[in-house]
Amino acid sequence: MNDSATKNLLINLAYLLKKPTGTTTYALNLLPLLQILNPTLVVSQSIDSYNCYQISPNKTSEQGIQGHFNRLLWTQFELPQIYKKLNSNLLFSPIPEAPLYNNCRYIVMVHDLIPLRFPKGFSPLTPYFRYYIPQVLQQAQHIICNSQATAKDIIEFYKIPTQKITPIPLAHDANHFRPRPQESESQPYFLYLGRQDPYKNLHRLINAFAALPNRNDYQLWLAGPTDKRYTPLLQTQVEELGITQQVKFLNYVPYKDLPKIINQALALVFPSLWEGFGFPVLEAMACGTTVITSNLSSLPEVAGDAAILVNPYNTGEITEAMQTIATDSQLRDRLRVAGINRASYFSWEKTGKATVELLSSYL
Repeated sequence: MNDSATKNLLINLAYLLKKPTGTTTYALNLLPLLQILNPTLVVSQSIDSYNCYQISPNKTSEQGIQGHFNRLLWTQFELPQIYKKLNSNLLFSPIPEAPLYNNCRYIVMVHDLIPLRFPKGFSPLTPYFRYYIPQVLQQAQHIICNSQATAKDIIEFYKIPTQKITPIPLAHDANHFRPRPQESESQPYFLYLGRQDPYKNLHRLINAFAALPNRNDYQLWLAGPTDKRYTPLLQTQVEELGITQQVKFLNYVPYKDLPKIINQALALVFPSLWEGFGFPVLEAMACGTTVITSNLSSLPEVAGDAAILVNPYNTGEITEAMQTIATDSQLRDRLRVAGINRASYFSWEKTGKATVELLSSYL
């Protein structure tokens, strides 16, 4: 342990999940690069090589709504005491949560404002984004976000001044997501990677796939956790379209298995209506897999000119892009090279360096 004078940065990791999704992936990749600041991690499971302040593990979405509620109460009432006890002078939270009306100085990360763009009736996320997060952002020393699109949303929805926001793009693990030798698959498949919420636009993707002229020659693999609210509707849609033999619901795919299923895919099709960043697009480009994605939100920022961009509300455009990729091997080869080059611009080293510079300026 170093002396307390250098241990003044506290990182709040109370929300970390055992099965990583975007926000957990962000934190775990960023941590090694923040070590230079000698932070203390507030975390439920000790992480080797770091100063850790251990807390109880009942504060995540893995405990459902109760887990979120536990974390918010803990953030408001117990985290300030930890901050004071450890003589901290800055708290960094990789999600937009921090103690309100307190003496804690903090910087937070905002990943997206999707629950405001696509509000769901009776969702607890609506009041969370409408009333809690704006207070957190107003009282923050500074706000980090993951794209220009998210920065615009923060300004538009919350009227936060531009100078208080710094977009720092995210990245991918280049050792993990890279081109690998092709294996012969029984049938070429299009891949979707992510959750099955309505804004992810899977109903249009399924319709677009069903409209392919030679759809029996292909499969559509939907990789991501099934959701009892949405998956049954999608499965019914697949049955009604008569494509149950072609569409596979893979459920959650472990991180270690992602490169293989991405590499073997004909293309990643990611027609989401909105994304704060869009990890799957970057990961697919890094693997040399062709990408079809939306022309909205942050996705053009990530894809650049290395993907086919479509209007995600136009099913015909999605079908046409899939058909083009399936039949034009020269285009696939060109996009493969362009995607690998594009992905190389994004690295956790760059993300980490920019984050360290920003945090240091407030320590």
